[in-house]
Amino acid sequence: MRLTIPMVALLLIGVAHSAGAGQVVVRTTDEPFDAFAVRDELARQHEWQEALRAEQQLQVLERLPVGCLMQPTPYRHFSCNGLFYRPYPWRGKEVFIKVPKP
Repeated sequence: MRLTIPMVALLLIGVAHSAGAGQVVVRTTDEPFDAFAVRDELARQHEWQEALRAEQQLQVLERLPVGCLMQPTPYRHFSCNGLFYRPYPWRGKEVFIKVPKP
């Protein structure tokens, strides 16, 4: 059998498509399995990981370290030994959130 260009293209598409498939688990019917419970648990784990990641990225200070200098441009922020904080009003007081170098 001689392979033509359309046949080769179909073969390559089939191989590429099968390479993207996820893990396949084969179970016997006598084993209890709740796919919805597994889905819900994975969603809870993902939410927890995202919450931890967001908490690590956001650094809020009630008071700036000693020696910080106020910088007026490009917006009001404070430079503290190579770290930068921007003031934000929160519950009637001013807190400082770490920001990238302006």
